[in-house]
Amino acid sequence: MNASHRLLTTVLLLVTGSFILASCSGGSQESRIFQGNRDGVLHLGNGAEPQGLDPHIVTGAPENRIISALFEGLVTKHPETLDIEPGVAESWDISADGRTYTFHLRDDARWSNGDPVTAEDFRWSWQRALTPALGNLYNYMYFPIVNAEAFANGEIDDFSEVGVRVPDPLTLEVELRNPAPYFLQLLDHYSTFPVHRATVESFGDPWNRLTRWAREGNIVTNGAFELTDWVVNSRIRVEKSQQYWDADRVQLNAIVFYPTENLVTEERMFRDGQLHLTSDIPLDKIPVYQRDQPELMRIAPYLGTYYYMINTTREPFTDVRVRRALAKTVDRALLAETVMEGIVEPAYGIVPPGTLGYEPPRLFDHNPERARELLAEAGFPNGEGFPTFEILYNTHESHRQIAVVIQQMWQRELNIDVRLVNQEWQVYLDTQENMNYDVSRRGWIGDYVDPNSFLDMFITGGGNNKTGFANPRYDDLILREAPRQLNNEDRFALYHEAETLLIEEMPIIPIYTYQSKRLIHPSVRGLTSNIMDHFNYKYVRLDPDDTTEVEVTE
Repeated sequence: MNASHRLLTTVLLLVTGSFILASCSGGSQESRIFQGNRDGVLHLGNGAEPQGLDPHIVTGAPENRIISALFEGLVTKHPETLDIEPGVAESWDISADGRTYTFHLRDDARWSNGDPVTAEDFRWSWQRALTPALGNLYNYMYFPIVNAEAFANGEIDDFSEVGVRVPDPLTLEVELRNPAPYFLQLLDHYSTFPVHRATVESFGDPWNRLTRWAREGNIVTNGAFELTDWVVNSRIRVEKSQQYWDADRVQLNAIVFYPTENLVTEERMFRDGQLHLTSDIPLDKIPVYQRDQPELMRIAPYLGTYYYMINTTREPFTDVRVRRALAKTVDRALLAETVMEGIVEPAYGIVPPGTLGYEPPRLFDHNPERARELLAEAGFPNGEGFPTFEILYNTHESHRQIAVVIQQMWQRELNIDVRLVNQEWQVYLDTQENMNYDVSRRGWIGDYVDPNSFLDMFITGGGNNKTGFANPRYDDLILREAPRQLNNEDRFALYHEAETLLIEEMPIIPIYTYQSKRLIHPSVRGLTSNIMDHFNYKYVRLDPDDTTEVEVTE
């Protein structure tokens, strides 16, 4: 065993000791699973307490899973193939030059209060999402549309100049700046979902992020389910909407989402029959389930990258040599093999390898010796004079384990002091939003299957670019040159150039490519794996006759 393996083994024992002890106590209650199977109620571990349910404000996966049940966009995705399927739009036409999309909305689409869903609902909602005062971090999702970027940046203030038109109540025309082969995929992202204008406006300024229109008893939605109960830090319950145009196809009567940031608690809830599926699996439980009941564990490829952000506006991280030194000191292969139980692959770029055939550049490796040289060149020989700094991470056992190990790697190889800061989900998001951090844990899941879903995050001033990175050439490649290409080969060549610029400047430290991992009861049918970990609840049902019990040893 070499020194790095010995160090990591010691650190892991310290990190996981209390975790293993905590997971040895059990206890059971009346099974929610079997009751849920009989009543058609899915009980789902959802990670963090959601930041909110306004589709134009939130940014996280926990919010996405709830909003996808409550709202529907122009299109949806098939849960297995991810092929685009009709949503509010029953059909659409695309012009020969690929720049004009005409959506034909179904006449039986309804809001949960019975109002019809119209093309004007989408036009107004998109105007709201792009209005600078709202501060929508996902406004760049609209930028393929003519003048959407200019409106979002305040360069124009007349939304009629944006390429969105309503010829009649059931027709929406959208004009793009350039052909965008992924445009239809964008329309199944929650940031493009419609909101009910009268409801939003009834609670005050529609651009005010703090109004309560999206709370229980207030919110009006257009999806397969309605919000009926929200007990903060306890549960969110949604029930089947009888107003939904495709209600006959929906087999679940309700879904209950539980905030489960503590993975030990979540796994115990699953073991005690309180959850049909979990948001994650404690890392030390993976070999246990593999041994005792592997059929309950689902691990699948996931279009996402786990990385650390660096605040490039703070000293000493303004120096690219410092950022590169930190990146070269992280032993990704060792982390993947040990901490992550061998279920992930080391990452050296932001785009997951093989996304539509795209391969990211490989510009660096684990090289502590070169890292020490870079730190010395930046004025910190043997770490002397390097200020103590912090790694920020949100509450999650694996995030803590990874942070502890990386802390030890940096301290051991570079002789620098690192503190760990843990924050709850909403506070953590606000801290990143305000760039009040040194280095922060971050993960990004593709919003659609294309390299652009990862690369357009880092345009200058982008809502999800909280690193301080700004490069005019990068912006030009992503926003102007790549969209003009008529084939993926030419487009991907420009993306490769852009990602090379990003990794050379190193505002982020890629760590690993995600795998989705969760525990799922066999009574759950129709919840298939896909690379986006996308849930389409219309396809999900529960088998009332399945009485499988979880029988794993501690």
